[in-house]
Amino acid sequence: MKHFMLAAGACALAFASVLPSFAADMPRGRYAEPAPSYFSWSGFYVGLNGGYGWGTSDWSSGVTAGSTDPAGGLFGGTIGFNVQNWGLVFGVEGDLAGNWMRNNTSSGTGICAVPGCTVQTSWFGTARGRVGYAFDRALFYVTAGGAFGDVQMTAGGATATVERAGWTAGVGLEYGILGPWSAKIEYLYADLGNSTCGAASCGVDTSVSFKTSIVRLGVNYRFW
Repeated sequence: MKHFMLAAGACALAFASVLPSFAADMPRGRYAEPAPSYFSWSGFYVGLNGGYGWGTSDWSSGVTAGSTDPAGGLFGGTIGFNVQNWGLVFGVEGDLAGNWMRNNTSSGTGICAVPGCTVQTSWFGTARGRVGYAFDRALFYVTAGGAFGDVQMTAGGATATVERAGWTAGVGLEYGILGPWSAKIEYLYADLGNSTCGAASCGVDTSVSFKTSIVRLGVNYRFW
């Protein structure tokens, strides 16, 4: 009996020593790489933007000729929606901002010489389409659509204010920075066409144009 117990113990010890090597030679399950994660530009988003605008405003009538160079800051909000198809991104975007662009001149003829003419705006907005191509988190895009704002024309203390609609176009770069947040830099050119400063303010009906370039930064929050 004693010899049998010793033999059984020896066999168990030998089996235990061989088992790890046998297990190492057994086929293992294939390692699966984690699925790649891509940033999605699709969905609704809201954001804030701020920047600086500068431009020209030409005044003209039968007796008036002059030009001002309004410039100033802008700050406002953004809302938009994108659809992404592979790398292509299609979207619509609208924004509305307070606008502090202003300038006056006393050079020229007519009211732009005496007493001088002044142009300024208090708000500016756009409604645009966007088409771009996304390299994962980086989105390069072009944009175009309607531009809207007020044009305030002052001569000799009297002011005429006209709300105008025009057009805008530009380019931009937006980058996904953290989760649903993205940041952008954008350039827009906008033309609000010609407004009329009536005789009550300008002495004689005067055509006043307003064209501007805008560079702005923004942050957006996306609702996936």
